[in-house]
Amino acid sequence: MAHSVQCLVPAGDMVGEGAVWSAGEKAVYWTDINRFLIHRYDTVSASLRSWLFDEPVVAIALTTEADRLLVALGSKLIFWWPGTDRRQDFGFSLPGSPRVRLNDGRPDPKGNFWVGSMKNNVLPDGQLGEAGKGEGILYRITPSGEISEWRHGLGISNTLCWSPDQKTFYFGDTLENEIRAYDYDAETASISHERSFFSGFERGLPDGSAIDSEGHVWNCRFGGSSLVRIAPDGQISGVIDMPVTNITTCTFGGEDLKTLFITTARVMAPGSDRLAGSLFSLQVETPGMPENRFGR
Repeated sequence: MAHSVQCLVPAGDMVGEGAVWSAGEKAVYWTDINRFLIHRYDTVSASLRSWLFDEPVVAIALTTEADRLLVALGSKLIFWWPGTDRRQDFGFSLPGSPRVRLNDGRPDPKGNFWVGSMKNNVLPDGQLGEAGKGEGILYRITPSGEISEWRHGLGISNTLCWSPDQKTFYFGDTLENEIRAYDYDAETASISHERSFFSGFERGLPDGSAIDSEGHVWNCRFGGSSLVRIAPDGQISGVIDMPVTNITTCTFGGEDLKTLFITTARVMAPGSDRLAGSLFSLQVETPGMPENRFGR
């Protein structure tokens, strides 16, 4: 199913997250939440560039404007133009911040941005605080700025992806060790009929995910030194062992979408994890799905 894992960038991220493939740039973007950074790795030149922000950077999304990204910070959303480093508030500020913060987020097939919140476990200096159950909300934010709430009482919001037929939405709660499935209505961009999709797996806890063209969810396992590939019926179709403990997010990229880029974290990692916090890559047989874009 897969070849060996390669370390691309030994970035030393405290909490690497938010991996997104930009096909036009042949580059992968990702964040370090606790160091308030965005990284960009150019796969053609094998070069790295990083940008510093004023607060935790938790998620990144492509937009319908080629040179503009939507960035989820801990407390708000902004537009960001990497070429000029221009930054502009989008208009959404998280209620309850800084007690809570945003976490994982992705655009849906209709161009809306879905993002979950959680108890803020990032201290003002970037050090790791404590997470907790019950304070997170799942938001849908439209390109015009309309905000709606779809789930409450969440612990750590993670895993947002849509099936290739656009009929199923997957969303996880790390602290519950569960990924849930929902019916997704592509006309109204709404979700319904919550049910458990994948829960109780003993290797770590569910973090971010990506989905391939066969509808299999590739879930990163924080604390589990692995990724697990989950079939649409919820059965395990493969497990990939990783050389570090905390696996955080992944995205499909490369010319054929057969390269899985994987972020990791060095917080809560054993001292023997010399490559903890690195960006890794993995060649796979089944291509992934192109990134959705925010906007109409």
